[in-house]
Amino acid sequence: MVTSSDLPTELAEPASASLSGKSGVLPRQDIRTLVSRGMVRSSSGAIDESQYQPASLDLRLGDKAYRVRASFLPGLNKSVEQVLEDLAQDEVSLEHGAILEKNCVYVVELMESLADLPATISAFANPKSSTGRLDVFTRLIADRSEVFDSVAGGYSGKLYAEISPSSFSIKVRKGSRLNQLRFRRRGGGQEEASGFRVSDRDLRLVHERTPLVDGPATIRNGLVFRIHLAGASDDEIIGYQAQRFTDVIDVDRVGQYAVEDFWTPLYTRGRKRLILDPHQFYILASKERLHIPAGFAAEMAPIDPSMGEFRVHYAGFFDPGFGVGADGAPGSRGVLEVRSHEVPFVLEDGQVVGRLAFEKMAAEPDALYGEIGTSNYQGQALKLSKHFRS
Repeated sequence: MVTSSDLPTELAEPASASLSGKSGVLPRQDIRTLVSRGMVRSSSGAIDESQYQPASLDLRLGDKAYRVRASFLPGLNKSVEQVLEDLAQDEVSLEHGAILEKNCVYVVELMESLADLPATISAFANPKSSTGRLDVFTRLIADRSEVFDSVAGGYSGKLYAEISPSSFSIKVRKGSRLNQLRFRRRGGGQEEASGFRVSDRDLRLVHERTPLVDGPATIRNGLVFRIHLAGASDDEIIGYQAQRFTDVIDVDRVGQYAVEDFWTPLYTRGRKRLILDPHQFYILASKERLHIPAGFAAEMAPIDPSMGEFRVHYAGFFDPGFGVGADGAPGSRGVLEVRSHEVPFVLEDGQVVGRLAFEKMAAEPDALYGEIGTSNYQGQALKLSKHFRS
């Protein structure tokens, strides 16, 4: 494992959990401090212990969903509530559960809100892994914001989730968790949205000490990963394609659904390639097995359009500790939520499909991924969301 003494000064992880510590992604003990100081609040009065992830906080849906005509951003001069007065078409109670139909857009006020967030701490959201694997497009909206999934330092106000199911209609209720919030602390002179990513040079140094992948690492503007489409035999499943006409999926029911009722398995068949149908959704896996060291977090970065017209990064955040095997070696494949755009596209086994951008943690979390009860994807190979029976 990489320790602070192994790394250059700028990569060393401080042990302090103080909100005035070094820059980087805040670990869960610092998120607890934000909560204890009333900077992160809940309409229920308490944050549940299971909401704390190694480097993020799960967010919970409130009691109402608004079906809207179109996705939107409020802009600098409006609150989300003011925009909803104009765009909302229907109001749906979530108290006892409700169905959100696919290909529709909903906005839900979250139970969590922020109050007097320090100016040096900003927040960033991403869908939870299970949300991305259901092809549910989820983004965070804050009042007076011009961008999704980002909350500026010093913010006080409500938080909202925009939800648009694409492949399956879903059932949600008050308290359901579809996205999570990360916090970054910046140092003096550091820009709010930049300066956090680990350079390629330093990433190579990390890989030398604690391997990030189970083989040679291709590091080019982050850690490059490739698609796995070659099974050991023709009847090995190398991916899944979402079926178009299925039942509803309750996002709070774990291990309750039969795979064959929602997914069509894809086999090697000797070709070692896959033609993506336009606008269809696939679950595939990386060829590399990954490991995120304790002092770092990683995010799947958008693919360069010159590499192909498809998308693989719906819910691409990796917590510290993700992928560590029993012997400390990289042990988990990256599961990819893939959608082709306007034209069919051929993927060949081993083709580059994306990259991971690494960020340093402000401190190592007091519990890593795989050490908490909500680590559903540790040690994964090709794996659907937690809702499906193995």
